[in-house]
Amino acid sequence: MHADLERLISLQRIDSSIHDAEHRLSDEPARLKALDLRLEEARQQVSAAKERIAQNTAARREIEKDVALHQGRLSKFREQAMNVKTNQEYHAIQHEIAFAQNEIKTHEDRMLEHMVEADELTAALKAAETALAATQKEVDSEKRAITTEHELLRARVETLKADRSGVIGSLAPDALSMFEMVSRRRNGVAMAEAKDGICTICHVRLRPQIFNTVRRNEALIQCDTCQRILYFVQPVSAPGEAPA
Repeated sequence: MHADLERLISLQRIDSSIHDAEHRLSDEPARLKALDLRLEEARQQVSAAKERIAQNTAARREIEKDVALHQGRLSKFREQAMNVKTNQEYHAIQHEIAFAQNEIKTHEDRMLEHMVEADELTAALKAAETALAATQKEVDSEKRAITTEHELLRARVETLKADRSGVIGSLAPDALSMFEMVSRRRNGVAMAEAKDGICTICHVRLRPQIFNTVRRNEALIQCDTCQRILYFVQPVSAPGEAPA
């Protein structure tokens, strides 16, 4: 294989690895933000559950006040019933007593509903707090993993850049210039494997004579369509089979 072609293939692999590592690093803020949002949503669930319990408690206190009010009126009317002198007064007092008793029953029924709801809300709060604890644990674990990954990726990028400098130093200037020009124009991908007569990046069929030249890997040949530098990977022969 042409020495510079082999070096350019290595350079492309290094550049692609650097790109992948730096892309992963650039995603870190978004990943951390997503984790914080998960945690905040779990916290909001707990806060909402506590707020519903507070509303339920406030509603029960209001009902208790109403019950106490009607119980006071009931006691008052019963005392007055002991002193009535006419049937008309008696019936009027009885009507007030019945009304107060009905109001007390209505409020006690409402109180019972709120007590049942309070049990459900307490269970919901417990579930939300359990979910929050689990989410907190998961988020902390994932953030530690991101921190570890960050350190590994940074170290990998530094190693790759050192390797890249070594490869560049061994390349002929014109080969490096060709590679860098194509890389800038083709989103960092300057090399393309030629396989079955086709450029595997742009998927355009190569002219037969071009493909035959590329198969020998003895020169720097560019794809007529995408301008990437072509190379050919010799197929691996099966055991006992002569190479093509």
